[in-house]
Amino acid sequence: MSVGFFDLAATYDALADELDDAYRRVMRSGRFIHGGEVEAFEAEFAAYCGAAHCVGVGNGLDALHLILRASGIGPGDEVIVPSNTFIATWLAVSFCGAVPVPVEPDVASHAIDPLAIEAAITPRTRAIIAVHLYGLLADMTPIREIARRHSLKLFEDAAQAHGARRDGRMAGALGDAAGFSFYPTKNLGCLGDGGAVTTDDAALATRIRLLGNYGSPVKYQHVEQGFNSRLDELQAAFLRVKLRHLDSWNARRSAIARRYADGLRSCPELSLPHPAGPDHVHHQFVVRHKRRDALQAFLTSRGIGTMIHYPVPPHLSEAYRAEMPKRPCPTAARLAAEVLSLPMAPHMTTAAVEEVIDAVLCFAKPELLRSSDRILTAVGAK
Repeated sequence: MSVGFFDLAATYDALADELDDAYRRVMRSGRFIHGGEVEAFEAEFAAYCGAAHCVGVGNGLDALHLILRASGIGPGDEVIVPSNTFIATWLAVSFCGAVPVPVEPDVASHAIDPLAIEAAITPRTRAIIAVHLYGLLADMTPIREIARRHSLKLFEDAAQAHGARRDGRMAGALGDAAGFSFYPTKNLGCLGDGGAVTTDDAALATRIRLLGNYGSPVKYQHVEQGFNSRLDELQAAFLRVKLRHLDSWNARRSAIARRYADGLRSCPELSLPHPAGPDHVHHQFVVRHKRRDALQAFLTSRGIGTMIHYPVPPHLSEAYRAEMPKRPCPTAARLAAEVLSLPMAPHMTTAAVEEVIDAVLCFAKPELLRSSDRILTAVGAK
């Protein structure tokens, strides 16, 4: 690949000295679970998000699952979820024995459509999970009003939105609680796996911490059946390093997104994502094209890495197809057939960004391809 989709090694290279220092600090401490690094990261990340509490957990799915379970959601309950999301949002609901009720997205933003939520509410509805998809905040103001009017809990799936903000409020402080993932490719990622919950609810934070530690408030005393889901010391130490760079990395992502948008604005048949702004941290840069597969194959032939987020919506997956026969979710299915994620990472060079733009334009405009091929041939001859 001349332009890979995401280069994890570049992230390490940029912070090698700081990350190596963090590694040595943890190794020399002899504490690898329930130590000072996790406590420090929880305090720092809570402050960053503007939340009162942060609880480190094993991964992003656990974060959402523990939020729901700690809130008392279980069998017989319904939870409204986007039809267009990664399956983890749905799995968290199912793990509690509750039923995910899909609501279609707004086509422009790809996020859950607030105007469609109210029609999905029934007497069994207990909560709404709003997903900040691709780094763009869901339209939380009307969603909060709907939740308030119907006495529902409102939770954020903020796995792709570290640092996104609107009107002075951050992802992680826009609902009753938020689940974060620190998967390595996230805007704020571990060098392994990890997750966290942020909330202003002290009782909820305490219960999540209890459930994530085998249901044990004190070692070998188990007051209920819990789980093993804890952020480890080493990953917390790495996250503390990366958190200091998150805002500058997000600024670089936004700059790349603006350049993509400028360079591809006139591209025929290509739909660009929601405009860049402080509420969008561009975890992914997702375009739409009716000939998506052909575009992806062409970019691959040019050495450009791409991905599809996501090729199969949850309701059409084998995991849920039998449970959702009366919920076709055509908008989510349409997006799944058209979306394509272009390379997006804070360490992308300007030259790499321009190469991606050139390749997409060459696909859309064959006359540019012929001109480009002549230039490349001439350069190669030299």
